[in-house]
Amino acid sequence: QVQLVESGGGLVQAGGSLTLSCTASGRTINSYAMAWFRRAPGKEREFVASITWNAEIIHYADSVKGRFTISRDNAKNTVYLQMNSLKPEDTAVYYCNKFPGGSYWDWGQGTQVTVSS
Repeated sequence: QVQLVESGGGLVQAGGSLTLSCTASGRTINSYAMAWFRRAPGKEREFVASITWNAEIIHYADSVKGRFTISRDNAKNTVYLQMNSLKPEDTAVYYCNKFPGGSYWDWGQGTQVTVSS
């Protein structure tokens, strides 16, 4: 059973930065591509960014390209999301999971990011 714990969210003003972390337990993630997703109020969960197991291939949603950076530390079983130049429309609960999905691992609680204008 994989447990995913996201952290690092908070309240920040537009233009600010946050770094999110996602730490897995119960299984090593170093053979899996991982991704960040987010769910804004009243909207479906959407893809944000993905990274292959060796960090060689990275993809971003167009809405975050140039502002967000995904990375990973396999030794720490952790994936990161550095978010810069935050906008109010980035307000959401952020989650991580393996990628592509198919059968996702159980979703964690997520971490709330709120960007004020």
